[in-house]
Amino acid sequence: MPVLEVKNISKSFGKTQVLKDVGFTLEKGEVVAIIGSSGSGKTTLLRCLNFLETPDGGQIIVNGETLLDASSGTQFSEKDIRKKRLHFGLVFQSFNLFPQYTALDNVKLACGLLAKEREDYKEKKKIILQEIDEKAYGLLQQVGLTDKMHLYPHQLSGGQQQRVAIARALALSPDVLCFDEPTSALDPELTGEVLKVIRALVEKNTTMVIVTHEMQFARDVADKVVFMDDGIVVETGTPEEVFGNPKQERTIRFLERYSDLKA
Repeated sequence: MPVLEVKNISKSFGKTQVLKDVGFTLEKGEVVAIIGSSGSGKTTLLRCLNFLETPDGGQIIVNGETLLDASSGTQFSEKDIRKKRLHFGLVFQSFNLFPQYTALDNVKLACGLLAKEREDYKEKKKIILQEIDEKAYGLLQQVGLTDKMHLYPHQLSGGQQQRVAIARALALSPDVLCFDEPTSALDPELTGEVLKVIRALVEKNTTMVIVTHEMQFARDVADKVVFMDDGIVVETGTPEEVFGNPKQERTIRFLERYSDLKA
């Protein structure tokens, strides 16, 4: 059974249709890279998956559970939406760290808020908070930032901030980790350290959806590539199929600008 099934997702803003019957599936431990020009709908798709936007049509299914069926017309409460978001972690291109919190506190924040909803929170508060501390420390260790954990975002480089953001997204153990152009806000020399962390997540069989403009990176790490243009999925396949032998004329035209791609 797929971890994630996205079926016929559609989304309009006013009279502009941004997504048109978009769909794909994702198995556990699989990485899908979504590529395409700016304005093709990639970021809107991620925002729909993370319930930051509400699709006009389609379904989102995680581990066999239908989180969204737009045809049902169901209105979700804020509590419902928060619960559905727990299935996904999202790393934004602009980091979105809280400037008033240290790196460690940024990673701990969501777990701390969620813990307060537990019935046994008051009784086991000390143990719960210790577990959250240990988990946050372990995640910062995973992204190579334990020596920076008490620093604030303005004291960190862009690459370090993005690595904190990755640790924060992992803190709630999501079923699917989503990246929205994770290196687009970074200087070229800082891109490598973030891509290294993502490659390490691939080796840990982390299930991921990565919107990226780094074509060589997509080719190297993805199990599946989805090319989007004008709000539709134009072509889907393995990296070898999409990058090495694209079938659609629109895919071929898009990839012509990346003639330096290595097999």
